Amino acid sequence: MAEIAAPTGEALVDETGEHAAQPTVSAAYRRYALWVLLLIYVVNFLDRQVINILAEPIKNDLHLLDWQVGMLSGFAFGLVYTLLGFPLARAADRGNRVWIISGCLAAWSGFTAVCGLAQNFGQLVAARAGVGVGEAGCTPTSHALIADYTPKEKRASALAFYAMGTPIGSLLGLAIGGFLADSFGWRTAFLVAAVPGFALAVLALVTLKEPRRRIARAAAQVEGGMATFRETFHCLRQKKAYWYLAWAAGIRSFLGYAAATFFPSFLYRSHTAGVAALAHQFGMKPQTFVGLSLGLIAGGAGTLGAWLGGQLADRWGKRDLRVYGSVPAISVLLALPFSLVIYTTSSASLAIWLTAATNLLGSLWYGPVYSSAQGMVPPKMRAMSASIMLFVINFLGLVLGALATGALADVLNTSFHLGKAEGLRWALILTVSAGSVSALLFWLARGRVREEMVS
Repeated sequence: MAEIAAPTGEALVDETGEHAAQPTVSAAYRRYALWVLLLIYVVNFLDRQVINILAEPIKNDLHLLDWQVGMLSGFAFGLVYTLLGFPLARAADRGNRVWIISGCLAAWSGFTAVCGLAQNFGQLVAARAGVGVGEAGCTPTSHALIADYTPKEKRASALAFYAMGTPIGSLLGLAIGGFLADSFGWRTAFLVAAVPGFALAVLALVTLKEPRRRIARAAAQVEGGMATFRETFHCLRQKKAYWYLAWAAGIRSFLGYAAATFFPSFLYRSHTAGVAALAHQFGMKPQTFVGLSLGLIAGGAGTLGAWLGGQLADRWGKRDLRVYGSVPAISVLLALPFSLVIYTTSSASLAIWLTAATNLLGSLWYGPVYSSAQGMVPPKMRAMSASIMLFVINFLGLVLGALATGALADVLNTSFHLGKAEGLRWALILTVSAGSVSALLFWLARGRVREEMVS
């Protein structure tokens, strides 16, 4: 296939408009950039998830119901985050992605600090929505930047490496948030969580490179500029594997956000004595113990799962791209029985330890799915493709996951007189059953993903 020459050190574009194998940056710089973007994503999830370990003290302090907790951790943040993804992705496909990432990072860090100053539910909702405004510009922009930094054959593992920020950030949010809430109160936890983002915003602005101009100079000869939302959607409309993967990951995200938001509360309510005994055994307060144990066990396993999913996709994908659907499908099915045991066992220790299995299996899909979103479209559509997929995933997960689960817990509590503990337990059990639908959709994607990859 013929290539259009580009200046030395720049990406090449073949006659179809696709990038050739030559990377836009050196291997050493790519590794550095991936680490910086990973740290940014860690802070992204630290600021996003710290509220989960703070849910009970916030609920008690502000006299909230479970649906209001779900509103704070999911809907208020997720709706703004999801809707702003499109305009920010359009900006990312046309403008300087480094500036977008740095500006958004500073913005969401500032709103995280404002959360610690909120005096009532309305103020806290507004502050969480502000966090969503900032974070909306992070992931699609970073995905597109990583795809331009990274050769195709290493893309799944690179995106999976970036996705490790989800469990690592959640780990730190739980561990640091729990300790600070016990020692200084939940407001201080928000204020401290905001600090790292400002430093990283400066680091990213100064050291990250934007390869847009080099790519655009070569691409303009064949592509005619960057794609619009309509063009990207038209390209994706006939790609059934893309939509199977998006909806499957969205349902999986629904389960993940429901568990992340309410599992600490589930432990406090259903295993009060067990958690207190375990915390006493380790010389900790209950909230510090829950935050640290969940952070280390669930977060560590989730980090391993994200890395492993990317490795499997890149290694096995060389022989058969259908692995991009089969690995997530199998992992979802394997996680179901572990989840059911977690919510039905009488042992607090067993419930906590089994989160290692559910979080490892629950993060295997990151690399295969996000890599597919980048590989099913030409380079000029990558940020918008990621944003469309993230819209589906985040609407089901962020917007609806915690809110629907909290509302269901309230209904079971009041209408069926189960009580707060049992109402939440059964709400979580019922959400787990949706995992079978996710597995089916992942498997349907397996049958078509090989034919729909273009780059």
